[in-house]
Amino acid sequence: MTRPIISVNKISKRYILRGAGEGGRGSDFSLRGAFSDSFSAAAGLLRGKPLPKRPMTDFWALRDADFQVERGKVVGLVGRNGAGKSTLLKIMSRIVEPTSGTISMRGRVASLLEVGTGFHFDLSGRENIYLNGAILGMKRAEIARKFDEIVAFSEVEKFLDTPVKRYSSGMFVRLAFAVAAHLEPEILIIDEVLAVGDYAFQKKCLGKMRDVATGEGRTVLFVSHNMGALSQLCDEGVMLQQGRVTMTGPVQEVIRSYMKATSDLAAAGTSFEEDPSKPGQFRKLEVLHADGSTSADFSCDEPITLRITYEVRRPVRQNYLTFYIHNMEGTRVLHSDFRDLDLGHIDALQRPGVHVFEAVIPARLLGSSGYQITLDSTATFIGCLDHRAECCEITLRDLTLRDEARPGVIGARIPWTLQSSAAAPVAEAVEADAGR
Repeated sequence: MTRPIISVNKISKRYILRGAGEGGRGSDFSLRGAFSDSFSAAAGLLRGKPLPKRPMTDFWALRDADFQVERGKVVGLVGRNGAGKSTLLKIMSRIVEPTSGTISMRGRVASLLEVGTGFHFDLSGRENIYLNGAILGMKRAEIARKFDEIVAFSEVEKFLDTPVKRYSSGMFVRLAFAVAAHLEPEILIIDEVLAVGDYAFQKKCLGKMRDVATGEGRTVLFVSHNMGALSQLCDEGVMLQQGRVTMTGPVQEVIRSYMKATSDLAAAGTSFEEDPSKPGQFRKLEVLHADGSTSADFSCDEPITLRITYEVRRPVRQNYLTFYIHNMEGTRVLHSDFRDLDLGHIDALQRPGVHVFEAVIPARLLGSSGYQITLDSTATFIGCLDHRAECCEITLRDLTLRDEARPGVIGARIPWTLQSSAAAPVAEAVEADAGR
């Protein structure tokens, strides 16, 4: 049995958070805060006051993370924000030291974690290519052989001799990915940073990562909230929850488990806590079938009613209610606001009271998938009054006659017609052939 190229053994990472002191300011350590606290403490001692005590709290970003990766695999890390994914990648990239545990990595490691990581801002793009190669332990001749490929892939040739501090974030990411992918590390680690690039470049990067793994036998660790990209690119998955590895295995199984684990969002609707300080706020969202019943599951063949309860305490001019729907890849697939109402009702939000709006999503508009609903209330001259991000989750199901889910964002049935030169219907022709 071959040795794994990556072994993560009981890795834990603890951060110490400082609580609020007498001044009410709570934060973790900063240089400015340290000077301020020192002068305040000294002044207090001169006035006979004791040193203020600030409580310390342990925060475990990772707890006993444990998994292995075989050579040539593309592995996706999934988990909600704060699950510990980025901390784990920083430890693997030797940027952060673990509190306990060990990591064994066999080969050169290239990391693309944050915009600007590993680059010197005052150097040009050309100089940074050679700098990164040197950090990876490559000789100048090795870097020179890959130089033209890196420049062509990154599409920044016109700005190659410009200091990278003048690059846009998209240019930065293009060059950083090109360097990391082309300088032949045995292990390539990539965080969500690719989301900065445009769609065409993201697609180009995903293709390159697959080539790196399958064609060149190198190993890729990839973090993304785009489940579609993970599903297409990765062989295996690792799921983290609250700093712990809760599942490893084939990526499709890990994604299904992750989707199920995140369904603690309100499934068929939710009520919102009252906040009297707001001039207007959402009080309730219900997702209804045609018969008025609530559920988390719907058929693509039925309409879906969103019943939105909104309370106006103090009238605000030009207050717009909006809902939008994302699929599980994070793509916004539908956006609607109450200006779709008849003009006779559009001034409802100028009257204090509780108002109930209903918006009907037609049958066959959305495809088979899971969706998350966000509510937003914004006034032109004030800004956001109330925002309920991803406050409700529903699933639409659509099975064809072949018992296969219909792919695609849109679920419409498209009319088909048939004109055939066959003398008899197919079924009759088959029976005739069988009788011969």
